[in-house]
This record gives sequence, structure tokens and C-alpha cells, in this order.
Amino acid sequence: MKKTIYSTLLLAAGFGMATSCSDFLDQSSPSEMNTETVFNNTYYTSQVLNKVYGALTEDNTYSNFMSIVAGLSTDCELVDGLGADAANTSSERGNMNYNCNPGWSKLAQVWDAMYEAIEYANQVVGGVNNSPLLETGDASEKKEMLRYRAEAKTLRAMLYLDLIRLWGDVPFKTDVSEGDLSNVYIGKTDRDEIMDSLIVDLQESIEYLPWAGEESYTTEHITKGYAHGLLANIALTRAGFSIRERAKEGYITAANHSDPVYPTQRCGDEKRAELCKLAEQHLASVINSGRHALTASVSEYWRMMNIGQLQTAQPENLFEIPMVLNKSGELGYTVGFRINGQTPFFGLKGNSTGKLKMTAPYFWSFDQSGKDARRDITCANSQIRNRDGVIKEEILGNSPFGIYCGKWDYRIMSENSTWLAAVRAGDASAKICSGVNVVKMRYPYVLLMYAEVVNENYGPDGHGVDAEGQTCSLSAKDALVEVHRRAYDDKAAGEQFINNVIAEKGFFEAVVQENAWELAGEGVRKFDLIRWNLLSEKIDQFKADYTEGVSKTVEEGGYPEKVYYKAKANPVFATEEIDMSTVDWYSGESQSGYTSANFWGRERTDTKGQEQLNVNLPSIASGLNRDVLNRYLLPIASTTISTSNGQLHNSYGYTD
Repeated sequence: MKKTIYSTLLLAAGFGMATSCSDFLDQSSPSEMNTETVFNNTYYTSQVLNKVYGALTEDNTYSNFMSIVAGLSTDCELVDGLGADAANTSSERGNMNYNCNPGWSKLAQVWDAMYEAIEYANQVVGGVNNSPLLETGDASEKKEMLRYRAEAKTLRAMLYLDLIRLWGDVPFKTDVSEGDLSNVYIGKTDRDEIMDSLIVDLQESIEYLPWAGEESYTTEHITKGYAHGLLANIALTRAGFSIRERAKEGYITAANHSDPVYPTQRCGDEKRAELCKLAEQHLASVINSGRHALTASVSEYWRMMNIGQLQTAQPENLFEIPMVLNKSGELGYTVGFRINGQTPFFGLKGNSTGKLKMTAPYFWSFDQSGKDARRDITCANSQIRNRDGVIKEEILGNSPFGIYCGKWDYRIMSENSTWLAAVRAGDASAKICSGVNVVKMRYPYVLLMYAEVVNENYGPDGHGVDAEGQTCSLSAKDALVEVHRRAYDDKAAGEQFINNVIAEKGFFEAVVQENAWELAGEGVRKFDLIRWNLLSEKIDQFKADYTEGVSKTVEEGGYPEKVYYKAKANPVFATEEIDMSTVDWYSGESQSGYTSANFWGRERTDTKGQEQLNVNLPSIASGLNRDVLNRYLLPIASTTISTSNGQLHNSYGYTD
């Protein structure tokens, strides 16, 4: 029988259920022991907690779906589905263009996998709460048990927040499932009630969690910094806009993109101010702690992530889900710089990084001086391709909605000899999971949330106050500038550029733009645009910017029809590669001795270009406002509803 939330929870109530892999903890299971025995021992308690972490490494949780698919589509991140493919409701291509279908099989798989992880977390929380060690254990045992409970509560809060982001109101269950199913078949709980409860859990848990770096505690576990950051993120989500199953009394309805039946609303101003103050305190606590910092350069951060080098001193990451080479983690394989076909260096398969793509207007939004390193790290406009045995790097060409996300890069990953050996040993049909960790929050996001909320509370020059009542060392503007400056070798140029953006567009809009420049491709932006009620507006703007870009000549500020570059030999990869220092992406001017490649401006003159403009562009996010305005939420799977004992139903115009 197909698993649903209910069958999953029942199966998970026993300790012997099979688990996923984790690259930092043993996954042995105390399956022959009863609950009292397990939670009267710190080691066995840790093994149940391991199951929560292990469950995060599945394809239907964070190895693939939550880390890659769930954050699509926005103004700068697209699912690889255009034209007719964008209406294919049996795959990501249709569903992530907001053409959703309750019959899509992936819905039930993700739902079940997320609730399975929650059930394991509930086991830890309930087990520790009833553990004799809280009374009879020594100081070390009590401390360890309370930390395990705090980790489980924080992981549970993370999981529920992601469920809310995808489905809205969902079943909320924090107790362990009973064998007689008496507490399993439950209906939806209002998402605001869920988030209020999660905030309380996190407030209680923070004191029991170590900072990253304390007692050899790494970011592959839940850290105190992440609990602070997650609480702030939940508070801002709670304070922001979301589509509702029905209008809520005392809530403010959005002026734009709000459906008359399923309105987009946020809480009233008084509650919002309370939540923004709470977010400010917890973000300021992370900043004031000095436990996290930006890596010296953007390129060095992504190099370390690609080779699997864990930061231990003032890490940029607050929490990263540990993956395992060849077993979990699709960053680099399903998303990343493209190796198209067989090569002697990278093995028989290459990678199939087609699911997440960047957009031409997003590339164009960066500082056109080329000084912002994030442009060419995030937007990979080239690929290494095997064409009839000739292997070379080539410009992607007429792919304005098909730019690869280069944050994960096989060329950098090859510095890791273990990874390279695994890729070379794989056959042409094998998927080689990269083992690259999935980062749930990094320090630039803390700074950007802080800049946003402190600006709202006090203005750009205001300073937040942390949870201990200490004034933060940074103003809202300081935090924003710190993120932007890091991307430049010429720090003065970086600061001047973001100051110009602030002067031209205002501080909040500068934060919104910096969010895209820093975090695109990482599954963050979509959910911030939703709480700002900017998702539809920004998608419309991206489409208008693209249409304008291809309607103008280069002299008028439009896209070039060709780019010119020089090539050079790469003896390591045994290929010809593009000398990126020679590429002029903007002028379209031919140069003697340079090779030319068709580029986005080609849309003005060829049939394929007209298809991009007239067919593909309208298909992007085509379901967002089609039947119900601002319907970004997924439907509950038909199979989940049919086995819910009448407790669940669909809303937002979806049929069960």
C-alpha cells in the first residue's frame, strides 16, 4: 500500500525502521530495546537522533527535492521546463511552474519523507522528556540529553517551516505516534499557530546548544547560531504575507496579487512589530557572538564547499546537512557547471545539471564592470562538451533561460581525489551523488535578514539589540554593505556600487536585490519573495526586462547578438577552454583574433529567438496567477488525502 503521513508515522514508531546514511555518525539502531532503556542511555539516545539527520539525506528531503526543486521558480531561478514542458503536471517541469497536479507522485513521496523525519525528532523529544537521566544522571549526562532534545526540536522546527512553505496549513504533531493510531489521523493546523509553537520550542532550546567550534562541535550538527537564525527566519515568515485558505479577521490583505477567495494576507501591524523585534534580537545575537563570519572571498567559500572542506573557525555556515559521496547529495550533479558528455578527465557520464537554471536578466543585473565575483560564480554561461570526440569549453549561446548555476562545479570538485576517483569509476548510466553538504543557512543570510528587519524597525542607520539587551555592533546599512563588499577585490568599488543602488532604489529594494545576488540557486529567494509579496511582481519584472533587453540594440542598452573570446589549452582537463578574462559580455564588438559565439541578442533575428520570446517566456511560472492569484503552494497529494480518514482536503482551487 502507498505510504502516507499516517502509515509513515505508524511504521516510524518502532525503532527498527530502515534509515538513510549520514557521513558523521554511526547509524546503528537499538531495535531490540524498549523506549525506557534507549532514553536511559546517552549513546542510544544519540542513535535515535542520528535517524533524524539520516532522514535529511534522502532524495525526497534535502538531497534533491528540498535543496534544488522546492525553491523554483523565481525571477532568477527556473526549473528546466519551457514551452509545452512547463505544463507537464507529471514532473517538476509543470509543477514548479505552478501548474500543479494533486496526482503528481512526488508530492506524497516528499510529504511522507518529511513527516518520517519529524517522527524521529518526536521520538527524541518525547524520550528525553521522560528520561530518568534528567533526574538521576550526572551533570554531563543531563547536559548531553538536553542538547539532544534541543537538536531534535530545532530540526523539527526546520522541517515544519519547510512543509509550511510548500503546503501552507499542514498537520502539526509533536508527540510520538501510538501503535493504535489514536493520535495519527489529524487534520490541518493553522500555520501561524504552528510557527508560534516552533518559536517557543526554539527559545527553550537555544541555551542547550553549543556554538559552532565549541568542544569540537561542527556545523554538521544543529548549532546555537542556527537556532537563533531559524527562529528569526520563522518570525519573519510569520510576520510576512502568505496565501490563505480563508480570510483571517484582523489581518491585512495585500493590495496586489491577492485572490478574492484565497486572499494573500499578513498579521496586523502590532503583531508584526512584535515579530520583527524578536527577529532583530536573535539575528543580533548571532552577529554579536563573533562565532560566525564571512569567508574572506566568495570564490574561496565555494571552493571549500565543492571539495567538502568543513570550516571550523568562525564558519560562514550556521548549519549544513552532511551528505555522503556516492550515496547522497546532488549538488554538483543535478545542479552546477555543466560537463556535457564523456570526457577522459570526468569519466563516462558527465553530469545532468538541467533542473535549475538562471535567467539572462539576472546575469544582467550584476555590476557590469565585472568586479562582482558572484556574477561568474553563480551564472555559468559555458559548458565543457564532447562533440564527436572533440572536447572543449563553449559558450552556451542562445540560452537566456538556461544559464547553469556554477556555484557547484565539477572542475573545483576534482581537487578532491576521492570524489574524482568515484566519478571516474562510475559507468555511463550511474548517478554519482556528490556528497556535497546542503547548507541550510549561512552568515550572509543572517546579515541580510538583520539589514531588512533593523531597517524596518529603526531605519538604515539603526542598530539592533540582541536577546541579552546588548546593542549590535552593526547598523542595518553596515550589514548590507558587508555582504556586498565581500564579493569585490576592490572593496571601495563594491561599497560605492551598493550605495548607488540604495540611493536609486531605496534601502529595502537594495536588500531584495542583494538577496538575489548573494543567494540565488540556494533555495532561499522564493520564500523571501513570498513573504514580501513580491514573487509575482518580480517574475513579471524579469519578463519585462528580458523583452526590453532583446528589443534594443547594444547601443540602446540591449543584449548583444554575439560575444567574442579567446581560447586556451587546459592540460589538466585535456580540453580547450575559454579564457574568461578575454570575454566582453556586454558590448558585442568584434575583435581581431577572437572567436565569436551567438548570444541572447540573437532573439531579434532568428526563429529560435522568436520562440524564446513568444512561447518559452510566457510559459515560465505560467500557473502562478492562472486559476487562483498567487497560488504558489503545492496541493496535497490525492493518495495522501484518500488515506487520511477524512481529515485532509485541498484548498486554493485544487481538487482532491
